[in-house]
Formats: sequence, C-alpha cells, structure tokens
Amino acid sequence: MPSPKPPHHPPASASPGQRPDAALSAGPSEAPSEAAAEPAPPGPSAPQGTGWLWATLLALCLGFIISQAFRTVAAMMAAPLQQTLGLSASQLGLFAATFHLAFGGLQIFMGVGIDLYGIRRTLLCAWPLTVAGALLSASATGYASLLLGQTLVGAGCAPAFLACTVFIARQFPAARFAALSGLIMGLGGLGLLLTGTPLAWLIELSSWRVGFGVLAAGSALAWLAVWIWVREAPQTGPRPEDSVLQALRSMGPLLRLPHTAGILALAAVNYAAFITLRGLWLGPLLMDRHGFTLVQSGHVALAVSVIGLLGPPLFGRLPVQGAQRRRWILRFTLGLSALFAVCGLSPLASLTVLASLVIGFLCGFIVLQYADVRAAYAPEQTGRAMALYTMAMFLGIALMQWVTGWSATWAQAHGWEVYQAVNLTVLLMLLIGALLFRMLPAPDAARH
Repeated sequence: MPSPKPPHHPPASASPGQRPDAALSAGPSEAPSEAAAEPAPPGPSAPQGTGWLWATLLALCLGFIISQAFRTVAAMMAAPLQQTLGLSASQLGLFAATFHLAFGGLQIFMGVGIDLYGIRRTLLCAWPLTVAGALLSASATGYASLLLGQTLVGAGCAPAFLACTVFIARQFPAARFAALSGLIMGLGGLGLLLTGTPLAWLIELSSWRVGFGVLAAGSALAWLAVWIWVREAPQTGPRPEDSVLQALRSMGPLLRLPHTAGILALAAVNYAAFITLRGLWLGPLLMDRHGFTLVQSGHVALAVSVIGLLGPPLFGRLPVQGAQRRRWILRFTLGLSALFAVCGLSPLASLTVLASLVIGFLCGFIVLQYADVRAAYAPEQTGRAMALYTMAMFLGIALMQWVTGWSATWAQAHGWEVYQAVNLTVLLMLLIGALLFRMLPAPDAARH
C-alpha cells in the first residue's frame, strides 16, 4: 500500500466512478453528505507511512460500531422500559424513532462540518453528545428525559460512518474504496451483534440502565480513540468557502427532477422495514406472542444480525442494471412485504423466526438501490443525491417506527393483536413505497 501523499489526495467527495468534485457515496448503514472541497488541516499532522492509516481507520470504525449498537437497542430494551417507565406502544415507537430522526436530519450538516473543519475536529466535537445522551438515557426518570437522551445520541453518532468513508476516500487509492468501505460496514455489524444476546444477557442480569451505561463507556472509549489515534495528513489548497446554507440550497435542483420522488419514496421504507423489526419489535414480538425469554429473543436478534451481514455483498454481485435492476428492486420489495405478512399473521414461533431471518438476509438488496441512485444522476450530482437518499432512508426509519408504535396503541384500544397491526403496517408502507417507485417517472437511464 503506498504511503499517502497529501498534495494528491482526492477531496472528501471522491469515490469510484465519480468526478473529484462530487460528494462521497456511501453504504446502507450510514452515508455521507456532499463534500464541499479540501479541508484545512485540523488537529495534529498525520505521520508518514501506512501504519497510521490503519490505526486511524480502526479508531474511526470503533465509533461506527457503537453507533450501530445504539441504532438497535430498543429491541432488547422495549419490555424493560415499558415495565419501568410505563411506556405505551406509541411512546416506545417514538423512543426508537428519535435516534434516527436526529441522525438522519444532521447528515448534510455533519458532511459540511467535515469538509470545513476536518474529520478529527468534527468527531471530537460531536461525539461527546453520544456520551451525554447515553448517560442521560441511563438515568432517565421519565419519558421526556429518555427522548432527549436519544436525540443527543443520534446527533453525536451522525458523523460516525461518514468519517470512515471520507477518510478512505482521502487516504487510499480510489480502486480500493469499495472493498474498504465494505470491510468497514462488515465491522460495523459488530454493533448489531452486541445488541442481541450480549445486551439481553446484561439487561436480564442487571437492568436496562446498566445497558445504557455500558454503551456510554464504549462511546467514551471511542472518543478517546479518536483523540489519540486519528490524524489527518496536511492538505494543500484554499480553505473551502461552502456553507451549510449553500449545501442545503444545492439540494433544490435534485428535488425538482421528476424521478427523485419515486427513488426517495422507496428509500424511506425498505431499510426502515428491517430496522423497525430488528431494532424495535422483534424482541417484544417473540416475548409477548411466543413466550420467549429476553435472552432467547437476543439469540434470534443475534442470528438475524449475522445473516444480515451476508446479504449486501451477495446482492451486490447480481449482474443487473438499468430497467432490469429496478424490476428486481420491486420484486425484492414485494418479497419483503410477504415476509412481514408472515410475521404478522403466523401463530407459529418457528415460522416467525424463519421469516425474520430471511428478512435480515433479503434486506441486503438495498445495495441495488444505491446503484440505482448513482445511475440516476449526473456525475456532479451523485454525492448530493446519495446524501439526499440517505436522509430519506433514516428519516423513513424514524417515520416507520413512530407509525408502527401508533398502530400498536390503536390496536390495543380496538381489541386487535398488537404485532399483527405492527407488521401489517410495515407491509402497507412497503407497498405504498413500491407503488410510488413504479408509477412515478423513472430516470432516463432506466427506461430501456
């Protein structure tokens, strides 16, 4: 691996197949916003050689792992939170949604911050919010303080994966971007594993407060790792003149394109369906309907997370493009809908577990949606399109978790089975997204 040569690094926005001035594209978990230009050198200068590259990348990856854990804590904490704080199902849904609302809403702001001030400085400023939010959540005595804690956690985690991918784009050859980003996404999946059996065991042994306390300690270690190991090579060139307001204005032309609405409609539901199941309702469903213990539910969540790591690299190898790719995206979405029908209607625990495992694997097809986005826009628009797509995806998670919480409360009040209502709500939202994706205009590149 060649040593980095700062004067020749691509800007934060570079990625394979993009122009150097296009913002960075990202993977399914957390994606970057549009890059503005080369940042001024923030913090200590990076040493020469390759060892510091890997030390820095691993330190950044630790933060991404922690953010993935926070994303899915609600599945194991739902029942204990309801017992301790007396939360309703709709309150539980909003609790899970708050993280994604804060996280998704700040993607563009964090991207601009990294371009203006650098990776190290942005993380050192943002990440303490994660620690504070986790501690506030651990000590919460009511619903309001719990929501505030989740808001702080989501805001602090917002730059986690973005920092990893920007660093890869700046410091490694472009030909290695896809492989290294995939590696980081795989390592980030360790966070999902932590909120399966290990978190369930910890909560059963102690309490959900201790679970948040452990995550707060892990967040503090992630901040310390950034402070000790993250260094950025000195950059040459003028300081960027872009601003948050200019970045937001740059989204206008994308939103006016006729095919953007359909792309965003499907973006808001597919990954949201997986996270709504894995990150919120899977534990309560298995415990309340099928009599699983918390630890047994944790085993299933762990298995779903492991299988979920296998899907993206396999679906990414499908030789489809253009209109054919969009047809496959629709077919996979309909298949996902059918699986949620099984989860909602099946009285058999074995069938529910099997459907959940297949959902975990099948959701890997969202890598095809990323490819569809990259093909749908001009090279100079790709980064902004990816940022907009990512915001839609995570705000969609917040919306779906809140709506399913509301539907669960409505079902309780009208004598319906709660998890039937939850899963059928997810199914309905998937079908609406698929219908809009199919009926609204397609990009020119996908019409033949």
